Amino acid sequence: MPIRIVLADDESIIRMDLKEMLSSLGYAVVGEASEGESAVNLARELRPDLVILDIKMPGMDGIDAARVLTGERIAPVLLLTAYSEKDLVERAKEAGVVGYVVKPFQEADLAPAIEVAMARYREFQTIERDLVDLQDTLETRKLVERAKGLLMDTQGLKEADAFRRIQRLSMNTRKTMREVAEAILLTNEL
Repeated sequence: MPIRIVLADDESIIRMDLKEMLSSLGYAVVGEASEGESAVNLARELRPDLVILDIKMPGMDGIDAARVLTGERIAPVLLLTAYSEKDLVERAKEAGVVGYVVKPFQEADLAPAIEVAMARYREFQTIERDLVDLQDTLETRKLVERAKGLLMDTQGLKEADAFRRIQRLSMNTRKTMREVAEAILLTNEL
């Protein structure tokens, strides 16, 4: 299945040429816009794999649109620009842009930029999922430790016995150890 792209550039001729280049490279342009706000709304609606934005557009510029798209985790953003000014590059980095292509560009410049941008975005998503999993694991461990301590205090159990009790309750009730620990702590609060 081809990578689905939303494309935004205020110059219709550039947009048309870019769409043609992308199509010949095997990408699917699923939406087009001439300014940033429309691009953001299209991306929210279509949920593309990538959004390609020109930096300078009327109304919301490409960097501000990229900031919204990145902040809402809608899609990775590749910026196209005729400008390579340091302040624009800094703004683009702060906005979470995953790629930056300077005009004029050739068809051969697009595929590597798109593929690298997509790879970086997938890596970022993997890291984000791993972080959520680690935070969940840490929170579970904290809850189990608190519940274990409570069982040790209230029932005079040794640490290993308290842990085994939580484990056994988890298996018998088909609940996670976190759910069992939360139940033990909640029962104690009541």
